[in-house]
Amino acid sequence: MSELSSTPFIRTIQQIVHHRFFTGTIITLIMINAIVVGLETYPALYSQYKELFFAIDYVLLWIFTIEILMRLLAARPTSSFFKNSWNWFDLIIVASSHIFIGAHFITVLRILRVLRVLRAISVIPSLRRLVDALLLTIPSLGNIMILMGIVFYIFAVMGTMLFASIAPEYFGNLQLSLLTLFQVVTLESWASGVMRPIFAEAWWSWIYFVLFILVGTFIIFNLFIGVIVNNVEKANEEEKAAETNSELTALRQEVAELKTMLQALTKEKKE
Repeated sequence: MSELSSTPFIRTIQQIVHHRFFTGTIITLIMINAIVVGLETYPALYSQYKELFFAIDYVLLWIFTIEILMRLLAARPTSSFFKNSWNWFDLIIVASSHIFIGAHFITVLRILRVLRVLRAISVIPSLRRLVDALLLTIPSLGNIMILMGIVFYIFAVMGTMLFASIAPEYFGNLQLSLLTLFQVVTLESWASGVMRPIFAEAWWSWIYFVLFILVGTFIIFNLFIGVIVNNVEKANEEEKAAETNSELTALRQEVAELKTMLQALTKEKKE
């Protein structure tokens, strides 16, 4: 929570913005926006109620605009609003809708309406923490990606050398082998679609596929999961620390206000 303003109007806005029902209302409106956009994909329904869809979208757009303005006014200091990347995300999506609302780019308008559903991520704290954690994993995943690339390359070269004559549609060259291994690592029809035809010609081919799945799927994917889980915990700890700091700041401000009031009362009594 940001610092409480001394202006009654701003303080009222802050109380509204920080109320739990405010977030719940915005999430509900985002879900309504998602349902409306989904209904627009039915041509018969859209052509019949086109004006109604436009009116609903127009009202929702202005509600989201007012919401962002309220959050901007409630932020103390005001510059702290622009330091949050999620606020920029919301601002860009809503501002883009205003820019294109009077244009004839119907496809662009519909895409922007769909993108508004993404605002659920910025509004719901648990989703926001999850995305923040995923973004934190990007630098950490560099070494894992290099390791995964090496493993894929080695097995792709080996597969091309071993199975090019048996299954040229899967292992005919290096790029085909890489594409096949990508299918195998996802465990999508790898046994019936890829391994079984090759196994019928070369009984020992199961060793190659089992080794690749053990290394590629179970080991490397578990490394990915481990890094993501670690960063989720780290993001949760950082958010808790930030909440604690903001609460301490608010308490200090309230104590300072009480101290000022007591000093004023003491001064009045002496006079």
